[in-house]
Amino acid sequence: MTSLGGLAITLSGFVFLYLLLVALIKIFYKQWWIPTRIKKKMNVQGVTGPPYRLIHGNTKEIANMIKEAMSRPKSLSHDILTLIYPHTYSWSKKYGKTYLQWYGSQAQLIVMDTELCKEILNDNDRVYRKPKKEGFALRLQGNGLPGIEGEKWAKVRKISMHAFHGESLKTMIPSMIASTETMLKRWTKYEEGREIEMFEEFRLLTSEVISRTAFGSSYLEGQDIFEMLMSLASFLVKNTYRLRLPGFSRIIKIKDEIESEKLVERIHDSIIEIVKKREEQAMTMSGEEDRFGVDDVIDECKTFYFAGQETTNTLLAWTILLLALHPEWQEEARREVLQLFGKQTTPNHDGLAKLKTMSMILNETLRLYPPVVSIIRKVEKEVRLGKIIVPANVELQVPNLAFHHDPKLWGEDVHLFKPERFSEGVAKATNNNMVAYLPFGMGPRNCIGFNFATTEAKIALSMILQSTPSPFPRVMFTHLLDILQFARSMEFK
Repeated sequence: MTSLGGLAITLSGFVFLYLLLVALIKIFYKQWWIPTRIKKKMNVQGVTGPPYRLIHGNTKEIANMIKEAMSRPKSLSHDILTLIYPHTYSWSKKYGKTYLQWYGSQAQLIVMDTELCKEILNDNDRVYRKPKKEGFALRLQGNGLPGIEGEKWAKVRKISMHAFHGESLKTMIPSMIASTETMLKRWTKYEEGREIEMFEEFRLLTSEVISRTAFGSSYLEGQDIFEMLMSLASFLVKNTYRLRLPGFSRIIKIKDEIESEKLVERIHDSIIEIVKKREEQAMTMSGEEDRFGVDDVIDECKTFYFAGQETTNTLLAWTILLLALHPEWQEEARREVLQLFGKQTTPNHDGLAKLKTMSMILNETLRLYPPVVSIIRKVEKEVRLGKIIVPANVELQVPNLAFHHDPKLWGEDVHLFKPERFSEGVAKATNNNMVAYLPFGMGPRNCIGFNFATTEAKIALSMILQSTPSPFPRVMFTHLLDILQFARSMEFK
C-alpha cells in the first residue's frame, strides 16, 4: 500500500508539473512568441510603433498619457483629439499614419491612411471582421447585431433594416413626440432660474423613447434595465486599460467582474419579463422571430436599449451645448423650426425632412463629437491591405475621431463649430472623401440606427426650440467629461 501511495503521489506530482509546463508554454507562446513574430513581420515592411511590453503591451503607457491629458485645465476648445486619444496623436506623429500598438498581447494596427480605411470598411472580400467581445464589453452589449457575422448577421440585419427605415420609422415618431412632451412638461415645473442638467434630462428622454418604441411601455417599465446598463458601462470605462495575466480572470474574479455578472443575470430576467408581455407581436415580426433563441432576443434588446439610447443622448447633449455657445445658430435653427411647424404644431415626417439648417448643425456636431471615436476590425488570416501584408489575428483600428479633426481634410478651422460646412451636403463638405466623416461608420457594417437617432434628435430639438426662450436658459453639463471617457472606452468594444 505504501508503494502504491508513493506511486500515486509521484504521478500526481508529474501531472501537476506537466500541466504547469503546458500552461507556461501557452503563456510564453501568446505573450512573447506571437507578438515577436508579428512585430518582425511588420517592421520589415516599415511599420513600427511603441515597444511591446509583456502582459500589458502599451496599455499602461496609454492610461498614463490619458491621465495626464485629463489632468490639464479644460477649455471650451473643440480640439478633443489630444484629450481622448493623446497616444494616437503623439504616436502617429512619431511612427507615421500606419503604426503598430499593443493592447496586452493583442496587436493593433492603427490605420490613418484614408484609402486603406476605405478598403477596410467597405470590406469587399469579407476579410475584415468584427472582433469577438470579451469581458465587460460582452456583458454590456452581448452578441447583438454589431458583433455577429455570417448568415446570422444577414438575417438580423434584414429584420433591423425593416424596423428602422421607411414606414416603420414613421410609426415611431408619435412615441418620440410623446416622450419629448413629457420632458418639456417636467421642465415647466422647475423653478425659474434653476439650472437644468441636460445630459440627465436627455438620458431620461432617450430611455423613454427606446422603451416606448421597442416595447410600447413607458420609461418606468424599462428604468431598471437602463440603470443596470449604465452600471455595466461604468465597469467597462473603469477597466478598459486594466489587464491581468491570461487565465487569471477565470480563476480569481475581481469585485467588478462579480458585480457585473450579477447585473447581466438581472438584465436577462428583466428583458424576458417585458418580452413576455409582447410575445405575440414579437413572434409575428417578419415571420422570422420564432427562429431566434431567447439569448438572441435578449442580446438584440440590450443592443437596442444601450446603443439606441446612448447615441442619441450624447448627440443631443453636445448639440445643445454648441447651440448655447453659438446663439446665432440657435436663432437660425429656431426660425427654421417656427417657419415649418409654428409654435404649436408638433413635428411631422415631411417637415423633418426639410430641416436643412438643423441637419447642418447635427452633422457638424457629429463631426466634432462622434458617438464612437474609433472602429475596430480583425483579420482571421493573413491579408494584403494596400501594400502591407497583415498577419493573422491582428486588429485594425480606424480612429475616425482623428479624421474628423484633421486640418488636411477640413481646413485650418477644423476645431471651430461651423455648420455651414454642410450647406451642400456631406459629399461636398468632404470633397467626396467619405472616410473624412464617419460618425456612424460606412460600408455594410454601418450603424443601422442612424435614421432613428437623427429623427429622434430633430424632433427633440424642434420641440425645445418651439417652447424655450431665446437664447436657451442656463444649462448644466457636468457629465460631458463622462461622455468623452465612455466614447474612448468603446475603442475596445
